[in-house]
Amino acid sequence: MTDNETSTEHAGPGNDKHSQRIIDRLVFAAIKEQTRARRWRVGFMLFFIVYLSVVTIMFFAETDDRSLAVDGEKHTALVKLSGVIASGEAAGSENVIAGLKAAFKHDDTAGVVLEINSPGGSPVQAAYIFDEIMRLKQKHESIPVYAVVADIAASGGYFVAAAADKIYANQSSLVGSIGVRMDAFGFVELMKKIGVERRLLTAGENKGLFDPFLPEKSEQKAHLQSMLDEVHGHFITAVKRGRGDRLVVNEDTFSGLIWSGEKALGLGLVDAYGTKHSVARELGAEEVVDFTPKANLLERIAARIGSSAGREISEYFLGSLAIN
Repeated sequence: MTDNETSTEHAGPGNDKHSQRIIDRLVFAAIKEQTRARRWRVGFMLFFIVYLSVVTIMFFAETDDRSLAVDGEKHTALVKLSGVIASGEAAGSENVIAGLKAAFKHDDTAGVVLEINSPGGSPVQAAYIFDEIMRLKQKHESIPVYAVVADIAASGGYFVAAAADKIYANQSSLVGSIGVRMDAFGFVELMKKIGVERRLLTAGENKGLFDPFLPEKSEQKAHLQSMLDEVHGHFITAVKRGRGDRLVVNEDTFSGLIWSGEKALGLGLVDAYGTKHSVARELGAEEVVDFTPKANLLERIAARIGSSAGREISEYFLGSLAIN
């Protein structure tokens, strides 16, 4: 038998089937291994997502101190105003007022402490909170309300603080900035340099008021300045109403300057040094119960997206108006 005949015999149909079975097994084993590995990856990813979700929820979840209050025992009710005072934010009027209402309504509230740590914000939102504090004070005459300044109570933050019966601060707190500002930019010269022409159609000659891409008009600037002065006047009236004879009025008081807590004490902008705990001790109700509304994570995200979008649109057309 020749070598060619031997090779032909070994390469018969049976051997082809055997080889195919081996290949099939190898392919099946590879597919099975890939499937197992994919399942592990998917399972690990699901576990990681669940783990991350739980950690996130635990991080953002805050205990409602109201549930810790003991019925029949007097406590000091705490409401926090932290951050920029703006609609949809934690320091917005809706959130702060809800906390104040709950604090005054509780039968065991000996006094209310509004802890402020804010650089300011919307004059409208600040005025809403100021007016509500004045209303609640009149409705609940036996419950005093005190403002405690943490790091800063400037502009809108001080606007709100002025409604309190007393204002406490630290020596190094920043207090004041009783003024109003409006921010905008002008890109006229830049557009000339890069060769861009601004085209704007309006119905109403002042509809493009203070457009950053058009030259500034003196009459429009005067109108905006008049508006700022008017809002400033509202701010001054509120501070005088809240502080009364305690306020030392001089040429700098309403100029927009900011002072340390030590200097603010001498100017009658604050009444004493103190913290929420020292105020609670003075009240004789050392247990401090937090009535600040707690938003869940999804509400915070949705609110921030909505308020940020609205603020961006507003600032594009008019710039930002704020008491800060």
